[in-house]
Amino acid sequence: MSERVDELTPVWERPAYELAPAMESAGWPDWSGARWIGAVDLDCLADHTQLQLLNHDGYHRARLLVRQGTAVRGFVDVEAPLGRVQRGVLEKAAAGLPAAAPVTGGASTPSVTVVVCTRDRASLLRGSLGAIQKLDYPNFDVLVVDNAPTTAQTATMVRDEFDDSRIRIITEPVPGLSHARNAGLRNAEGDIVAFTDDDVVVDEAWLSEIAAGFERMPGTACVTGLVPAGELRSPAQGYFDARVSWSKTWEPKVYSLAEPPAELPTFPFCIGAFGTGANFALDRRAALDLGSFDPALGVGTRTGGGEDIDMFTRVVLAGYSLVVQPSAIVWHRHRDDIQALRLQARGYGLGLGAWLAKVLSNPETAKLALARSPRAARNFLRNARVKNGLSEERPVGDDLWDAQLAKVLRVELYSVALGPLNYMLERRFGGG
Repeated sequence: MSERVDELTPVWERPAYELAPAMESAGWPDWSGARWIGAVDLDCLADHTQLQLLNHDGYHRARLLVRQGTAVRGFVDVEAPLGRVQRGVLEKAAAGLPAAAPVTGGASTPSVTVVVCTRDRASLLRGSLGAIQKLDYPNFDVLVVDNAPTTAQTATMVRDEFDDSRIRIITEPVPGLSHARNAGLRNAEGDIVAFTDDDVVVDEAWLSEIAAGFERMPGTACVTGLVPAGELRSPAQGYFDARVSWSKTWEPKVYSLAEPPAELPTFPFCIGAFGTGANFALDRRAALDLGSFDPALGVGTRTGGGEDIDMFTRVVLAGYSLVVQPSAIVWHRHRDDIQALRLQARGYGLGLGAWLAKVLSNPETAKLALARSPRAARNFLRNARVKNGLSEERPVGDDLWDAQLAKVLRVELYSVALGPLNYMLERRFGGG
């Protein structure tokens, strides 16, 4: 970032404020709707009239996460010719955003173990661990869980490239994300266990904001944060970003059975409202008391996912509070092609169907869920409709693109229907 300049320096001689991208792009942007992604703190721009975007080649527009200090206000899309954004353009766009939420907490620094579960993706894990090492937090360690690896590449990379006493690596031989997460819970040393993925870049203030989330409400057992796209260089990434809700909540929220939110009629069976598995933290003792993660759910099993939704719901049903802290930010690398998007839709669908089967197989939760089922069905179908939000900047071959997205949706819906069977099979024949 640019340093503060003398107030007597003429405006035209003041250097541009430099912004680094949220994450390094994996390739050249191949879509007219591509956006350079980054974050900017409006409180840091007093001495500058323009912003310089680093590593901007191929991008003509920028999507900037606007912050005031650590508080999040929202995203703006602005023109960025030659990688430059005029401060006046940014401020005009930001004027339409909600005001910054009041900052709370921040005094406490409980011990935190960051758990990163991975399987045979050493190249992605390298970037994730590099960002975690830069966290601005005084009291944390890192536990990498190598889940059913087929080679020693991940363990070798961690030990050779990350000579850091805070970083440990263990192996969980049984495949499945819940098995890996449970291994992390059992071996964590911190009072708080913060989970993230191997395909993300955490913000430097991530753990400080997680800790502030736990301070927000007594009896909090889970804190989730914002998970925006770290790059938008392909139509598939743009479509996925339009579908998910993880990067669209700017106001901190506290969810509990004591005060059911009026805006969520299906509460506490909420898909997406609570957050996602790439960015959440649990009170370790509370999580263990809840029985940890369900080993029949999660990537790497027949169900393909659902362990995060399941845990969030169980936290609330057990009487704890769940806090959504948007200022706890993790940038995610979305799948960048239609084949990967289809595979991801299959996993999400299976996980959702499996989780619904679990909810309905328990008489107590079934009674609650069935009372909300008509609204839940309407919400799911509304959110699942094919919508790419790219009407002005769609890829070449509109009809083909629409057909591909329709296939993604069919895969997702079919997978939801298949999820209950897969859940029963996993419960009976799974490796856990």
